[in-house]
Amino acid sequence: MMEGIIVQGRGGLYTARDQAGQEYVLRAKKKFRRQGTSPLVGDRITFTPGGISDEHGWVEEIHPRVSQCLRPPVANVTLLCIIVSPQPAPDWLLVDKLLIFARKQNLRPLLIVNKTDLDDQGQTARQAKSAYAGAEMEVFSVSAEKREGLDAIRARLRGETCCFSGQSGVGKSTLLNALFGLSQETGDISRKILRGKNTTRHAQLFSFDDVQVIDTPGFSLLEIDEVFDPVLLREYYPEFAEYEGMCRFSPCYHGSEPGCAVLRAVQEGKIAQDRVERYHVLLADCRQRWRERYD
Repeated sequence: MMEGIIVQGRGGLYTARDQAGQEYVLRAKKKFRRQGTSPLVGDRITFTPGGISDEHGWVEEIHPRVSQCLRPPVANVTLLCIIVSPQPAPDWLLVDKLLIFARKQNLRPLLIVNKTDLDDQGQTARQAKSAYAGAEMEVFSVSAEKREGLDAIRARLRGETCCFSGQSGVGKSTLLNALFGLSQETGDISRKILRGKNTTRHAQLFSFDDVQVIDTPGFSLLEIDEVFDPVLLREYYPEFAEYEGMCRFSPCYHGSEPGCAVLRAVQEGKIAQDRVERYHVLLADCRQRWRERYD
């Protein structure tokens, strides 16, 4: 038996790479299906390579995972890189959902504003830094097309297993190409609808010295499927933490309650208003799911 990491999976076949860089095509044993699981890109595994009588080898064991994401399906990510750009216009609600997801999975989030060459007077970058100033998330600005700001991102990614996520068309593959000299297929933005043409169809892991990057299919919608008590939503907003216990009511949802310290902080400009407005959208959705949990 050998050990390696799954770098690609499609059509029931998994490509694993050993420590020497040799790649093997494998199938998953039926026991994983009985266990209700399946191998994911990023999984560290024990496997048996194929032989003369068997074209493909077999995934024997999946090692314990540090983290797991089913959409896109990847494992052992340590840093979630969220990409936005001026075109298409940023979906900040998606960014907030990804932040919640990252914190649920104990992933460190990183926000990258790409296409700064199209950012009118740096408006998108300023908006990002203002909205997430208290969210414990680093914000980087970069132009993959102009090769600007790449060194700072490379330095930040060292020692990490990264997953690039965000709307289609924000330039995830272009950024990977620029950072690491890849030749991933990229797409243009439709001039009619300014919506991205998704070009990455399968998750794939790339290794560059001390950096591992998982390129994932672009997506423009992420739903928080887990049903949980709406009052817990506030725990995924670090900017609310310093006001804990200062509200008139306990617990406080930071929705429309009188005497809410968080809402007062918004009025005083200490927390970004648009960030809290989107929190209220997600809070309403959590409340609806909570009410319907037994339906």
